[in-house]
Amino acid sequence: MTLELTGHDQAEEADSKQDGSADAEDANEQEVIVIQDTGFTVKIQAPGTEPFDLQVSPQEMVQEIHQVLMDREDTCHRTCFSLQLDGNVLDNFAELKSIEGLQEGSLLKVVEEPYTVREARIHVRHIRDLLKSLDPSDAYNGVDCNSLSFLSVFTDGDLGDTGKRKKKGNELEQIDCTPPEHILPGSKEHPLVPLQPQNKDWKPMQCLKVLTMSGWNPPPGNRKMHGDLMYLYIVTVEDRHVSITASTRGFYLNQSTTYTFNPKPANPSFLSHSLVELLSQISAAFKKNFTALQKKRVQRHPFERIATPFQVYSWTAPQSDHAMDCVRAEDAYTSRLGYEEHIPGQTRDWNEELQTTRELSRKNLPERLLRERAIFKVHSDFAAAATRGAMAVIDGNVMAINPGEETRMQMFIWNNIFFSLGFDVRDHYRELGGDAAAHAAPTNDLNGVRAYSAVDVEGLYTLGTVVVDYRGYRVTAQSIIPGILEREQEQSVIYGSIDFGKTVVSHPKYLELLEKTSRPLKVQHHAVLNEKDTAVELCSSVECKGIIGNDGRHYILDLLRTFPPDLNFLPVEGEELAPESQKLGFPRQHRHRLACLRQELIEAFVEHRYLLFMKMAALQLMQQKANKDKTAALHDTSTADAESESKPQALEASEKVPDGMPTSPTSSESTLTPDDSEATINLDFLWNIFTDPKSREVVLNACKAVGSISNTSFDIRFNPDIFSPGVHFPDDSTDDIQKQKQLLKDTAAFLVSCQIPSFVKDCLDHSSLPMDGATMTEALHQRGINVRYLGTVLEFVDNMPAKAQIEHIYRIGISELITRCAKHIFKTYLQGVELSALSAAVSHFLNCLLSSFPDAVAHLPADELVSRRKSRKRRNRVPGGGDNTTWASLTPSELWKNINSEHFISLVCPRTNGVCSYRSRFLSLRCFILIKEYNFDSRHKPAFTEEDILNIFPVVKHVNPKASDAFHFFQSGQAKVQQGFLKEGCELINEALNLFNNVYGAMHVEICACLRLLARLNYIMGDHPEALSNQQKAVLMSERVLGIEHPNTIQEYMHLALYCFANGHLSTALKLLYRARYLMLVVCGEDHPEMALLDSNIGLVLHGVMEYDLSLRFLENALAINSKYHGPRSLKVALSHHLVARVYESKAEFRSALQHEKEGYTIYKNQVGEAHEKTKESSEYLKYLTQQAVALQRTMNEIYKNGSNASIMPLKFTAPSMASVLEQLNIINGIIFIPLSQKDLENLKAEVQRRQLMQNSGKIEEQQAGQLELDDKLPVDD
Repeated sequence: MTLELTGHDQAEEADSKQDGSADAEDANEQEVIVIQDTGFTVKIQAPGTEPFDLQVSPQEMVQEIHQVLMDREDTCHRTCFSLQLDGNVLDNFAELKSIEGLQEGSLLKVVEEPYTVREARIHVRHIRDLLKSLDPSDAYNGVDCNSLSFLSVFTDGDLGDTGKRKKKGNELEQIDCTPPEHILPGSKEHPLVPLQPQNKDWKPMQCLKVLTMSGWNPPPGNRKMHGDLMYLYIVTVEDRHVSITASTRGFYLNQSTTYTFNPKPANPSFLSHSLVELLSQISAAFKKNFTALQKKRVQRHPFERIATPFQVYSWTAPQSDHAMDCVRAEDAYTSRLGYEEHIPGQTRDWNEELQTTRELSRKNLPERLLRERAIFKVHSDFAAAATRGAMAVIDGNVMAINPGEETRMQMFIWNNIFFSLGFDVRDHYRELGGDAAAHAAPTNDLNGVRAYSAVDVEGLYTLGTVVVDYRGYRVTAQSIIPGILEREQEQSVIYGSIDFGKTVVSHPKYLELLEKTSRPLKVQHHAVLNEKDTAVELCSSVECKGIIGNDGRHYILDLLRTFPPDLNFLPVEGEELAPESQKLGFPRQHRHRLACLRQELIEAFVEHRYLLFMKMAALQLMQQKANKDKTAALHDTSTADAESESKPQALEASEKVPDGMPTSPTSSESTLTPDDSEATINLDFLWNIFTDPKSREVVLNACKAVGSISNTSFDIRFNPDIFSPGVHFPDDSTDDIQKQKQLLKDTAAFLVSCQIPSFVKDCLDHSSLPMDGATMTEALHQRGINVRYLGTVLEFVDNMPAKAQIEHIYRIGISELITRCAKHIFKTYLQGVELSALSAAVSHFLNCLLSSFPDAVAHLPADELVSRRKSRKRRNRVPGGGDNTTWASLTPSELWKNINSEHFISLVCPRTNGVCSYRSRFLSLRCFILIKEYNFDSRHKPAFTEEDILNIFPVVKHVNPKASDAFHFFQSGQAKVQQGFLKEGCELINEALNLFNNVYGAMHVEICACLRLLARLNYIMGDHPEALSNQQKAVLMSERVLGIEHPNTIQEYMHLALYCFANGHLSTALKLLYRARYLMLVVCGEDHPEMALLDSNIGLVLHGVMEYDLSLRFLENALAINSKYHGPRSLKVALSHHLVARVYESKAEFRSALQHEKEGYTIYKNQVGEAHEKTKESSEYLKYLTQQAVALQRTMNEIYKNGSNASIMPLKFTAPSMASVLEQLNIINGIIFIPLSQKDLENLKAEVQRRQLMQNSGKIEEQQAGQLELDDKLPVDD
């Protein structure tokens, strides 16, 4: 049941600050509307099948029943039919609730309809899809939103049935627990082939040898008049060659052959409405294999088959045969334009679709869901079309609209999308860094589009924008503003500047619209001078252009300077940065002058300043209050007057930073660190700040100190045009400009003195655990740190006393640094390569980068006529394409010299072994290689040949539309769970899942997070089967939408293994853990803190199935890793010692067990004290082990003494119970069950609420304490 909460559209900031639980609790203030009625069942009668029941929902369209029937095993071969109720044909686009007479138990008949050319094409395409449904080649090649999933290889199909057939008692005997050699701790082998295991279901079940369009198409006029629509040519498995006519009545055999056209029906013609029915009659092998194929297809989990919203690419694939495929061939030559998503007419008007969906109403939840679903659908279609178009442009399949100009300057229009290349044409970016700036501008622009789209102001429109990097080129794809191609740009732009600020215009309507975005985006309303020295009002950067399209909409474009410049990478003459920045060697010269701060940094800085503002105001008010109390106590009025005047002034002098000093967050914070007792802010007290007129001066002082643009309230905004070359400001705004410059310096200092240390601290206490370059980049971005600071972060890590505990961060960072430098070089390297030499050039570059072969020489294939044609080609080469053979002269030493000169810092590069160090390179260079074992260490031959390079795939950047309501529900659910209200949290998360599905469809990253949390909640609440089902979906979805070896996928595998174990599927749990370990070895190698958790899991499960020696190998490795990364005195290490001791106990090696348990006991005693429960448990276990050891020794003595006559006491060698293993698994995975009475629960909830109140009022102390703790641990000043 979905609840609608009106009153949603409050101010955005209030939205983000309010407690998530308000959504569910304030029902008395918010009207509740039920939008989802219960479903009902209808009967479906299809020709040749028994009637069957189908559960439907009143919101569904008739078309959705069509889709279900086209997917069902017994009706999948039908595409051209109508549904009829009592003889009346149902409209495909009608909702079921609007159909008269449709109710519980109604009978819907499937009635075959005559074909049209379009319907016949759809039918053939559908049959081809059914024949290819188990073929993974589209997933390997990254086509049509297919992607790989290997979970079923390790679970033997769907987990729902597995394990139920086995008897629990003898399960232990059935398990083969030995992992492959390369998965064992310390293994030197790092094979690549197991990354993509062979799925037995993928073995081809050949139904037909050939299904293709006949060369006799299209039918001549006289045959059209007989109803012929098209001709097919088919070769059956039995090698029978047949020609088939698709007619309005169905499919039949005709008498044509390869060289003779005879369209008359054959005898017998086997006329059938479905192609499958026809083929089943003429080929027994087809009938048998097609039936088996469909059985297998429907047995697969739906999440293995559903298309993902955006294409996911793999970087390896096995060798596969290139089979004949009529649909693929047709798609390639028609570019699918006439057939675009079955839409009537020709190409889609992308701009109209993108803008119309944004204009949909959003007053209540059903409307918002409909709007967000439409936006998401159009956007994912647009991203796919833009990617196809960009690749076609670079491959030379699209005609330029200015073909006479140099290649770099050409622009293209394809499928109503405008494409431009990332080069500096007409010296537009000459002062900003030339081509480097032109390459950076599209991503900055995309970030601007993303920010304005998220604010979502009614009446303000942005262009659909996708940035594609492919074969060394950057292509920007944009939707087209109606009418812009017919006008000159100078006439079109009515707001902003087309020449970086020389001429500037403004428009009242644009100012009004942009004013609405200025608070959420922190952009200051400001004036600049135009060429006549007249002040022009703007509410964005000058580059931001406003154009009113022929459709009357107000568009903004060129949003590359939405966020303020990063002064650490923008040296400006006469300007000095804050000491914090200077100490680290800033400002540094960057390759371009478009370096901007990230939106996340702006948000973090403003929040930091807000806490500072509240602290200052509160302190001054407290001081005033204290002074008043003193004056009341003193009888001498003159003394009292003097004191009351002097105190605030003294306070103001100490609080307010003098103008000459930079008000950097760290310097101002150090002067503002009071006693904790004094710093507690009372919320009522803060309210007085804004209501008591006497305190206005206090607010004024605080506003000035933190750089607020308002004197009466806290409001920090940035002027994006500061330090823009060519932009001049009016004289009367000099003070304001100085303030803005100071604010930018403070923000730059905040990044290096607060954000970078806090990132490193998070890594040190393992609250942030990046596994590869991508997850590290994500973690940096969350804190607003650009990747250009990676070198600074690594220097910071390198100088730390505790460097050993974050060695993995240093290693991943170095690898990412090298990879990005190599990527920059590879980009320009590829631009100079002609298409025919591409695979040779890529393999040569990879050999220079990765192979140990010192003399990597590019070898051109002898049998292709490259050498003889080379001289001729050089004369006819593409303009601006560079010398087409310069790539061959690259040597490994030259490449590594270039990589070293790319990054400006000198760092020690640790030698990394194994696949993990290469995976990131392939992903970054977007190379698609053959999956086989490569020898990177051979000094006698190169690792790669050109046959190993299968493809190059694009990197696509675009806006990700969000499901806002679903996200609010999700956050509310998380908040409830954290407060201990598990049931309420579970309901909210379930609701979020419904809404996510409503907006995104079945597959999305956010749905994956939802399923993971649901599974964990199910598990904690004791519903193990449901936990298993939800987690299985989460794993499949993570593999499909993130990638088979993405760090998140590894985590999902670990969780699934735990739930499998809890459900008694022991062998499956082990297989999943082995797979997770292999993937982790591929992604980050063995030396990573997360590997300790994984090895502890594996060790525990092996202990449970009595494989003690194997178990010890994994548990002792976990102990070593935990000791390294958490320090030898960590509680994690104590737990590791305990787990190892338990295995030694099971092996009856009591001395080793005692030794480990003593270590653990010592840690517990030192860390948490003797009275703690853990210390007591360890002490008890020690006593037990001592008793066992003594008993064993006595027995041994007895044997030595009396020989065979000894009377031996039976010793207790107990295999661990599954319950005790599960208990330990829960503990190491952070799942702790606390048995509580109702009273305890109420007390706990009251305590949680009390702490939250304290937390809300005391956030500042936490911030302070965090900073102080950080200063203790991290040498910020070194």
